[in-house]
Amino acid sequence: MTERDAYKHTVLFEKHMQLGARMAPFGGYMMPMQYAGILSEHKAARTAAAVFDTCHMGEFRVSGETALQDLENLLSCDLIGLPVGRCRYGLMCNPDGGVIDDLILYRLDSREYMLVVNAGTQDGDFEWIASHVSESTNIVNISCSTAKIDVQGPLAPRIVQSLTDAPIDGLKFYGFHQNTCREQPVLVSRTGYTGEVGFEIYSDPATVGWIWDECIKKGAVAAGLGARNTLRLEIGMPLYGHELKEDRNAGTAGFGPFISKTKRFIGSTAILGDIDRKERMIGMEFEGRQAAREGNRIRSLEGHVIGVVTSGSYAPSLNHAVALGYVDSDFSVAGTYIKVEARRVLQAKVAEPPFYKDGTARRALADFLD
Repeated sequence: MTERDAYKHTVLFEKHMQLGARMAPFGGYMMPMQYAGILSEHKAARTAAAVFDTCHMGEFRVSGETALQDLENLLSCDLIGLPVGRCRYGLMCNPDGGVIDDLILYRLDSREYMLVVNAGTQDGDFEWIASHVSESTNIVNISCSTAKIDVQGPLAPRIVQSLTDAPIDGLKFYGFHQNTCREQPVLVSRTGYTGEVGFEIYSDPATVGWIWDECIKKGAVAAGLGARNTLRLEIGMPLYGHELKEDRNAGTAGFGPFISKTKRFIGSTAILGDIDRKERMIGMEFEGRQAAREGNRIRSLEGHVIGVVTSGSYAPSLNHAVALGYVDSDFSVAGTYIKVEARRVLQAKVAEPPFYKDGTARRALADFLD
C-alpha cells in the first residue's frame, strides 16, 4: 500500500493532482499543502481570492426539542438568543476544562443545528456528543454527504455572487443562508479562517467539483494548507492539536469571548473557577524572517525556561516571523521580551494577536460588490 492509499481522499483529490499540488497527510486525509507556492497563495487570499479544499472537515446535524439545551451543555459559547441564519464559534471541553475540539455551530431552524468539527477529531467528537445528549435529541453524521470549500479574499464576494442563483449581499459576518448553484442546494456561510472577507460553501459531493472549477476560472487561486496556516497565524487563530488540546485548560488559552461566563457547561467549573493560572497563551513577534516551531522552548532573558511554542511561521503580510505559545503568566504581558530556542536563539516580543490588523473579514459586502 502506498502512502497515497493509506489515507482518505476528499472528492477533490484528483483535481489537486491535476494542478500539481504537493500532497501530505493531515487529519487522516491526503491534503494539498501547496500548489504554486505558499507565498503566492497567501498573497492571493490577502489581495485577490484563494480557494481551499475543506471537504475533510466533519459535519453533524443535531435536532429535536432538547437539542438547544444539550448543545448549551456541550459548548462553551452562549447559544440562547442565536437567531436562525447565524453561526457561532465555540469550544467543546471535558470536565477538566481540556478542549475536545473547537467548532462552529450553525442554527438552521428553531430546533435544528449543524456542527462543523475538525477532521482528525470527528469520530471522537461524534461519540462524545452522542453520549451527552438526551434521548429526544437526534444527532446524525452528515460528513460523507457534505462537501465544503472556502473562498477567501477581497475578490471572493464577486466570485461567489457569480456562482449562486440568489444574491449574497445581505450576508453579515458569521451569517449564512440557503442558496443554490446551478439549481443545486448549497449553504453559503460568511465565515473563514484567514481574516479576509470570504465564504464557506457547503454542497453535495457531486456539485463541489463544479464550484471549485468555476472559482478558479473566475480568478481564485488554488491554495493549500500551508497558506491556510500562515493566514490563520497572522490573525492569531488557534489550531486544534497545537494551541488547543485535551490536556490544556481552555481558561489559559485567551479566548474569553468564546467562553460563556453566565452558564454552566461541561468543563465550566474547571475553566472559570478560582484557579491560579500559572500559564497563558501569548503571541510572539520576531524581528527577522526565521520562524520558531512547535516544541521550541521559550526562555526568559535571564535564561530560565518559561514556556513552549505551539505554532510559528514567517508571516508574509508582515515580512517577519510570528508565533503562538504558552508561558508562565508573569511573562505574558504585551511588550515583554523573551528568547526562543530555535535553530539559533531568537529574541521575541510578546504581542497581542491578531498580528495582522488590516483584514477585510468584517467589512460590508457592498464594498466588494460595487
